[in-house]
Amino acid sequence: MENNTETKKQMNACAHCAHNSGRTKERTEKEFRSLMNRLKRIEGQIRGIEGMLEKDAYCPDILIQVSSVTSALNSFNKELLASHIKTCVAGDIRQGNDESIDELVEVLKKLMR
Repeated sequence: MENNTETKKQMNACAHCAHNSGRTKERTEKEFRSLMNRLKRIEGQIRGIEGMLEKDAYCPDILIQVSSVTSALNSFNKELLASHIKTCVAGDIRQGNDESIDELVEVLKKLMR
């Protein structure tokens, strides 16, 4: 089993994320664990939907499970967004970097599509 600190470093060094914004974020162990636990549960839900499909489950039953995954992803986004606003955005504003506000507005536009 991989060390949480090592996994955390790998996630913070995500080439895709760093490529998009050029920035990374060091998360607390508590925040990291909470977000990772949510993703693991979502991963399990997705595997459950795959199993349902493989077993020819009734369409409405699958749709209800997909709705649960959508809700779980929305909860993940809310937690991550709240953390981002409280730490990254607030810190940037305190340092006089108002560009962070524009970035947040663009992210919110994409989330609300």
